Amino acid sequence: MLDPKLLRSDLNAVAASLSIKRYELDTAAFVALEAQRRELQLSAESLQQERNSYAKSMGKLIGEAKAKGDDIEPLKARGEQLKTDSAAADAALAAIQDQLDELLQGIPNIPHESVPAGNDEQDNVEVRRWGEPRVFDFQVKDHVDLGDALNGLDFDTASKITGSRFSQMRGGLASLHRALTQFMLNTHIQEHGYEEVYVPYIVNRDSLFGTGQLPKFEEDLFKLDDEREFYLIPTAEVPITNIYRNEIVDNLPIKFVSHTPCFRSEAGSYGRDTRGMIRQHQFEKVEMVQFVHPDESWDALEGLVGHAEAILQKLGLPYRTVILCGGDLGFSAAKTYDIEVWLPSQEKYREISSCSNFADFQARRMKARYRNADGKPELLHTLNGSGLAVGRTLLAVIENYQQADGSIAIPEVLQPLMNGQTVIS
Repeated sequence: MLDPKLLRSDLNAVAASLSIKRYELDTAAFVALEAQRRELQLSAESLQQERNSYAKSMGKLIGEAKAKGDDIEPLKARGEQLKTDSAAADAALAAIQDQLDELLQGIPNIPHESVPAGNDEQDNVEVRRWGEPRVFDFQVKDHVDLGDALNGLDFDTASKITGSRFSQMRGGLASLHRALTQFMLNTHIQEHGYEEVYVPYIVNRDSLFGTGQLPKFEEDLFKLDDEREFYLIPTAEVPITNIYRNEIVDNLPIKFVSHTPCFRSEAGSYGRDTRGMIRQHQFEKVEMVQFVHPDESWDALEGLVGHAEAILQKLGLPYRTVILCGGDLGFSAAKTYDIEVWLPSQEKYREISSCSNFADFQARRMKARYRNADGKPELLHTLNGSGLAVGRTLLAVIENYQQADGSIAIPEVLQPLMNGQTVIS
């Protein structure tokens, strides 16, 4: 959530920045609500002061009235009326504040000055590439056909068990999926300095509000319980980031990594990537989350991207890294890099990781703070990135390491986790 003080002091500049995200800030609505809030706040404060003043003098006034033989009921009635008026003013102020909060909760994060303008993913800006796409001397197959021929990927059975956009893996491909997960975790823990954390796969509404999924994106979630408002996690970012909701952290930076399933309704994506494992209702990720000092968050973002890229380099998978343009940038993010892996069957790069700096946007929603040099609490900065999406990494390995006979060569770094196995056939 944006700092209300920023909106009050420089509303037009905020509106201009948000336009890069193709978001039109309703400045008139904010100005009107803010004016009402200020008026009601002054009224409420004035009435509270009058009530307090009267309460202090009421005993003396009643004593004097009794001494004179006057009726004290009007004095009591005046006190009750001030109490009623003050409560009414507080209620009116709270109602306007609720409207203002609702408006603020729907405003996205301001993009960093380095975010390029643009409408959609076509306008994202490439910053680098690594590796050369393999040149095949045989007809390339996609991961669906390769997995089916190996009896390792089964979408029909998964559809029977649950429905569309689910998959079943077995045999060598299931083991390869598990090996990828272990390899990612080991790398981030042993080489990149992350602490592994295990988190719930079900979260409450407050947690989803804290990271920005609610209230705006409820249709993208799987809701389990209306009474308790439980949801399946769309990403490990939600439970990990909320570890420090309503907390004050003493030592920064803090770096967590976690492997979890992720559940997404994929609302609005019907017809997109319906074949295979690109867009599933259930998939797995190894997620990196960092809590950092505000002065260090932009350097931390570059490091985070490097940690995700290192996985692809070790696997020998060609990729490119792009900066998302304003029109493709997420609601909570101030800046995002997407890492896209090469898929031979599509002859193009496809997203396999998003790495974002949220600045203090999530921290303000969660009240996640650190102590500055003077010992005073201030909002920290949060970052997260996929390191990597396991299913998409699996399909990238399947396609890039396919052989003419339909077998899949196992990347060398994964072989120790596959009991020395070198090929899946």
